[in-house]
Formats: sequence, structure tokens, C-alpha cells
Amino acid sequence: MFDSTKDADLFELDENDFDTLLASDVKFTGNIRFSKPFLIKGTVTGKVSADSDLVIDTDAVVKADIEAARVLVRGKVEGNINGEKLVFVTSTGSVKGDIVSEQLVLEPGSTFSGKCTMVK
Repeated sequence: MFDSTKDADLFELDENDFDTLLASDVKFTGNIRFSKPFLIKGTVTGKVSADSDLVIDTDAVVKADIEAARVLVRGKVEGNINGEKLVFVTSTGSVKGDIVSEQLVLEPGSTFSGKCTMVK
């Protein structure tokens, strides 16, 4: 998938590795702020802010602007993403919005509609 050893741990996390998880049957509207890795499996509308990593699972739908250290998108995002270190969109993921990040990876099969700004 992504062979950078410093980011490989983000892809190796499974559900049990997360302190906080938004289950697939949960629909949340509002602002979410967290400091430990967070997994979204359900639906979020609003704003997501983090000092840590965010994983948006395969069937998740996020209609929100996102700020996080690293963002792994396996599901659907409608909103702007500011990933301080990395934004990775897998083959099952889609992003409709602008992306700002130090590093961006779009796997074949992923969809992205917006503009990208690479920053150091």
C-alpha cells in the first residue's frame, strides 16, 4: 500500500487499536475534537479537528471539514481536508473538497474532486 515506514503504522491499525470509535450505526452532527487516533465508521456532519490521526472507514460518510495530523480515507468525504503530515485516499475512498497537506497519496481507483496544495 504505502511503503513509508514512518506512516505504515497508520495502515496497520485495526479497530481494537483505537481508543475512540464512531460506530457504523451512529450519525453525528456537530464538532468533534480529539487528541488520540480516531476511527469513523458511521456518518459525521460538521467539523472534525484533531492533534492526532483520523481513519475514515470504508462505509463511513463524512460531510465535514477535517483538520488532523494524518488522514486515511477509505470511505467518502465531502469537505476540505487539512492533513498536516499526510492525506492518503485508498482505492475505496473518495474526496470531494480541497486538500492541503505535506504529502498526498491517491491510490488507483480512488476519486478526488477539488484542488490540492502541498505544503512543507
